Amino acid sequence: MDWQAIFLSLRLSILTTLVLIVIGLPIAYWLAFSKQRWKFLVEAAVALPIVLPPTVIGFYILLAVAPQSFVGGIYEHLTGRVLPFSFAGLLLASVLYSLPFAVQPFTAALSSLDRRYIEVSWCLGVSRWKTFFRVILPLARPGILTGMVLSFAHTLGEFGVVLMIGGNIPGVTRTVSISIYDQVQSLDYAAAGRTSLAMLIFSFGILALTYSWQRKVLTLWPAK
Repeated sequence: MDWQAIFLSLRLSILTTLVLIVIGLPIAYWLAFSKQRWKFLVEAAVALPIVLPPTVIGFYILLAVAPQSFVGGIYEHLTGRVLPFSFAGLLLASVLYSLPFAVQPFTAALSSLDRRYIEVSWCLGVSRWKTFFRVILPLARPGILTGMVLSFAHTLGEFGVVLMIGGNIPGVTRTVSISIYDQVQSLDYAAAGRTSLAMLIFSFGILALTYSWQRKVLTLWPAK
């Protein structure tokens, strides 16, 4: 059982989900409420990771974060490190690749809100910032929770982008999906089976608990 790879994958999934909450909610809010005619271009850009092969996305991210690139050069200048084949690069790639799995459920939840509640809040003198946290977020919690779960699960099982950006460095970029692949390649099917079974049980448990909690929340405080 490659516990090091399992814990690294969990850490990556948790951090990716947290980052996507921070950057995904503003994007989803703009997509849900903006009346710009060209916002379909943003929607298409956000959804690209769903239709593009992971290796294609990984290749372009690798070019974008290379030391010779603008982003990679700035990061190396500020930190003295490089993004490719590092955990930071792995996190950046995971955030970009899992972006639609967070933004699309967030946007759907925000778009389905009854605008009257928001307008009443504004008419009562509540600022847009406070309205967002006191009215919009509570009403949109089922969709936000769905986006968080999808982001976490998608990152946990990702292989192609992770391999392209992070490679296979034990303790740094070797995730559980890469570990299972290595075990199969070395014909260690027993170890691959144990690791796969552990991830299957864990993933199912997380999803079951999440959806059970979501159902209880909707029952006690139904979104209107």
